Amino acid sequence: MKIYTKTGDKGTTSLIGGTRVKKHHIRIDSYGHIDELNSWLGLIRDQNIDGNHLKILKTIQKELFVVGAQLALDPNKKSKNSFQIPEFTGSSTQLLESQIDQMNELLPAMTHFVLPGGHPIVSYCHLARTVCRRAERACTLLNEDEPVAENILVFLNRLSDYLFVFARKLSQDLEVEEVKWIP
Repeated sequence: MKIYTKTGDKGTTSLIGGTRVKKHHIRIDSYGHIDELNSWLGLIRDQNIDGNHLKILKTIQKELFVVGAQLALDPNKKSKNSFQIPEFTGSSTQLLESQIDQMNELLPAMTHFVLPGGHPIVSYCHLARTVCRRAERACTLLNEDEPVAENILVFLNRLSDYLFVFARKLSQDLEVEEVKWIP
């Protein structure tokens, strides 16, 4: 498979199904943010963290590939099966909620906003969280014109929550002070 095709040299790209759209189309932007988020999660996974967290991050990354594929699919090509795109079930949202609840039980109650930082991996989590929120905003914008599966929107919302709580848990594990934002 050739890496370059030259078909995008004039600012368009193909959706799965063959429809060509501008590279700045909100659908392309949406799954581009998902791709960026997945890269940040890869960077987090490359850090020295607990094996259970590594397993969860890998699961999330695989789910993000499915989300990206769903977003890359031409919405006018209804026969998704012919493209062999896995369906996004949203079942991993329950995994995220469970992990959030487990980590929250071990964390002090939140009384203020927390400034990102304190350790590189904590900062990576906050960067991933903000990219996740950007992906969510792009997907909700896309949803205004072309339907996006609700379970994708829910998953992205919960994933940003997970990344926030995960950053707090890593701060605790690394014995890094959480800097509260006090206006």
